[in-house]
Amino acid sequence: MINLGGGVISDLGGFIAATYMRGIDFINIPTTLLSQVDASVGGKLGINFNELKNHVGVFLNPKKVFIDTDLLKSLPIRELKSGFAEVIKHCLVKDKNEFYRLLNTNWKNYDWNDIIKHSIKIKSSIVKKDPLENGIRKILNFGHTIGHAIESVYMSKNNYLLHGEAIAIGIICESYISYTSNSLQKNELDLITKFITKTYKPNIINKNKIKPILEAIIHDKKNINNKIKTSLIEKIGKCGYNYNINKLVINESIDYYNSCI
Repeated sequence: MINLGGGVISDLGGFIAATYMRGIDFINIPTTLLSQVDASVGGKLGINFNELKNHVGVFLNPKKVFIDTDLLKSLPIRELKSGFAEVIKHCLVKDKNEFYRLLNTNWKNYDWNDIIKHSIKIKSSIVKKDPLENGIRKILNFGHTIGHAIESVYMSKNNYLLHGEAIAIGIICESYISYTSNSLQKNELDLITKFITKTYKPNIINKNKIKPILEAIIHDKKNINNKIKTSLIEKIGKCGYNYNINKLVINESIDYYNSCI
């Protein structure tokens, strides 16, 4: 089976291949930045269920992944930036130097070949150590506890958010929690916030969306024994996992995000 397309195609096609006849081989040809640096790498194949992100899924790696960066030329800038959120995340959890390089480089001067190779290298190295996400692979969920919930809530709205746009908000929120609950320094929080708010169109999270966002987080598949679990950065380039957080601090983090845009 050949999956040619973006992240949804990679996930849905892979899921079908993994379940049809108890599994058939498949290859991915990702056509978006998001699918090239994230969705087509690592073997996680999830589909949405009851408006919750990736609640039905399996683990199965494609036999091959073919990446052609020329395909990115067909993308609207909004789609390109959506994938870039995962690039930022990879740097925040694993590579301080690359984060600062991207921070200090003009968007127009980005070399997407180098950026994609670097992102895949980071994700692949983590996945090889923990293919089924029982430990260290959980750091790749940084920004996704809150980000996925925001994406779920805005999924069917007229002012919907792309995956990366929601994750970018989640990164700011979870960086704030990393600052208040962990060891992230204020100057690093400020750098992360400034970089993301400069890159993405501001999207205020309305007060009437807070409750459904919190409800979606309660259903997050990373939670253990009804406790909300997340990954937090200790500093730029270093991330831990299985931290407990509560609704109050999540609410505060969304207030912080709204105050910054």
